[in-house]
Amino acid sequence: MSDKILWRDNAVVKDGWSHAETDEGQGQVILPLAAYLALTTEQRKAGANRLGVLIQPLESIDAIVDDLPNLSLIALAFPAYTNGTAHSKAAMLVEHHGFHGEIRAVGDVLFDQIPLMIRNGFTSFEVVNAPTIRQLVAGKKAGNPFQYQPAAKSSDSAKSYVWRHKEAY
Repeated sequence: MSDKILWRDNAVVKDGWSHAETDEGQGQVILPLAAYLALTTEQRKAGANRLGVLIQPLESIDAIVDDLPNLSLIALAFPAYTNGTAHSKAAMLVEHHGFHGEIRAVGDVLFDQIPLMIRNGFTSFEVVNAPTIRQLVAGKKAGNPFQYQPAAKSSDSAKSYVWRHKEAY
């Protein structure tokens, strides 16, 4: 079994992106925030649709807000499943900044956290957690069909607000 997978749209998919420390100008690459910010404005614009940026928990999305139209992928790091700061960043990217590109959770993603992550705006998952990988590869579905609060991105299959549905009780 692979040490990481990419899961999107309820399936394990091939990842067309790679992680790198610098932009060599070839292929779709996800750069750390510092490396991305070191690029000139012209380099960032020229790299639209092939440059992504990885944001760590202590890094602010404010640094890339002006570049959102040039970014097709923002990766938010989960170095440990207990660090949830990326949830807020994903929701802010969608709700406050209108970002429509791919928002990728990268790292220690747990199977039962995926439905909440989707509701917060995540669209893909680069998973390294072995139990989560096994469950996703096996085709198991995560989640509860009932939602208890509003979301940045609602699932078509989820029922809106549980207290509105008598069958939930």
